[in-house]
Amino acid sequence: MNNIKVINTIEKSNIKVEVLQYEKLGGSKSTSVAERLYFAERMDVKMKQVRITLNGAKFKTESGALSYMKGNITATNNVAKKLFKNLAASVLTGEKAFKPVYEGTGEIYLEPSFGHFLIMELNDEEIIVDKKMFYACEEEMEVGVSMQKNISSAAFGGEGLFQTRISGTGIVVLYSEVPMDEIKVMHLNNEKLMVDGNFAMLRKGDISFSVQMMNKGIIGTLTSGEGLLQTFEGTGEVWIAPTEALYQQLESSLIKQDEGYSSNTNVE
Repeated sequence: MNNIKVINTIEKSNIKVEVLQYEKLGGSKSTSVAERLYFAERMDVKMKQVRITLNGAKFKTESGALSYMKGNITATNNVAKKLFKNLAASVLTGEKAFKPVYEGTGEIYLEPSFGHFLIMELNDEEIIVDKKMFYACEEEMEVGVSMQKNISSAAFGGEGLFQTRISGTGIVVLYSEVPMDEIKVMHLNNEKLMVDGNFAMLRKGDISFSVQMMNKGIIGTLTSGEGLLQTFEGTGEVWIAPTEALYQQLESSLIKQDEGYSSNTNVE
């Protein structure tokens, strides 16, 4: 097991959550896949996986997140519990409606990914996160809906009318497109943060969200070259990931190149 190392851990008396990292992947028999894995390794892109160790505790995950588990663990879906609330949250935020709850003693391994997993602990707090970031949390925590409080943030904020709210006390696992060392945690103390783009991924504390013009009036906006900005005001934290937009642009460009290559090779 030297190929797998733990890169992050949060441990309590009856729960331990770890992020595992596979240092090398060499099992593919496909030369094209092996080539991609080679360059991924050279760029330090590693596959990661979440391991949850329970000692008589409960943990819930996003539906479909389980890879495998061992030990004396039972899984329930609690379909009847808060049925309509779960369905509403699913429709509004894009999260799965039913989140299985695992209870007992043993180990749970969630689906591996080349993405990134963030683990954090809340103490009677709530966080508002981007859609589809939720991955797992302690069973007693609430995963629900946060509605934008004004029309501007809903229409122009890039997040839609609803986001995901996670509240309570316990450990939370979030999925992220970028690693933690590329996330800037902005601490606000009765201050304003304005972001040009859709890369604010999380907020906590007494923070309001709206969309505002950088300059008052249309003329000022046009001459500055800036348009509507995501605006966070108050006291608390805002997590931003400036590199995420660049990765999305590169991925989109590569997809277009692949589509163009495929189209050209099919021309006789």
